[in-house]
Amino acid sequence: MTIDGPNVVEVTVLGSGTSHGVPMIGCGCGVCRSDDPRDQRHRPSLFVRSGGQGFLIDTTPELRIQCIAHDIDRVDAVLLTHHHADHITGLDDLRRFNWLMHKPVPLYGSERTLTHVREMFRYAFDPAPDSPHSRPEFELHTIDAQAFCIDGQLITPLSLMHGPLPVLGFRFGRFAYCTDCNFIPEESFDRLEGLDVLILDALRRTPHPAHFNLEEAIEIAHRVGARQTYFTHITHQLGHEQTNSELPQGMALAYDGLRFEVG
Repeated sequence: MTIDGPNVVEVTVLGSGTSHGVPMIGCGCGVCRSDDPRDQRHRPSLFVRSGGQGFLIDTTPELRIQCIAHDIDRVDAVLLTHHHADHITGLDDLRRFNWLMHKPVPLYGSERTLTHVREMFRYAFDPAPDSPHSRPEFELHTIDAQAFCIDGQLITPLSLMHGPLPVLGFRFGRFAYCTDCNFIPEESFDRLEGLDVLILDALRRTPHPAHFNLEEAIEIAHRVGARQTYFTHITHQLGHEQTNSELPQGMALAYDGLRFEVG
């Protein structure tokens, strides 16, 4: 089954790091002290431009910094993979897009994810007559595995498992993003057919109970068969240049600021 949208998409990796980021607090390893800017990794997030629209996948603690660094001045929708802190704690920075776009920011996520958003950002949903301008405004949209459209762009959710937690990946045309996962159900493999580019979780070399390690991610990448696979959610165990020299053709570590188009 091939699922394609109508538009060319431009993808920018805003963050390619793990939940601690790289460099990591209190670490003096070679990667944390590296002079290679590709070893400096914000928490994992992505920005997709398509048909004049801008789609943000997850809102990291560095969201403000990421948007300034990559000239992001409009967000038409935010897609949330899950509710872990490294993926949603930047939501307050969306206040700026309320001002820029003169409307609430639509948030799309699973029912469980949006429940956690309501709990963590309660101030954004409770009445606040004493401080009406100090909170972001959101429109919540519950999604499941069914494909949906936003302003003509087809978006296909991908059911994934992050340890025991169900999470979502997303497909735009011939590009798909699958962060924070260690299992892909068969129905989601079907939805990954015909890709040009895949971004896939590959935490580190050693096993982890909720993430693919590098060896596992390479096996998944071979099975999916995208023309190019980039690995993301990377710890300080994987130096960019050294790791890339060991990877099979058509595979590489993502890095903050990586940008490409998929037609």
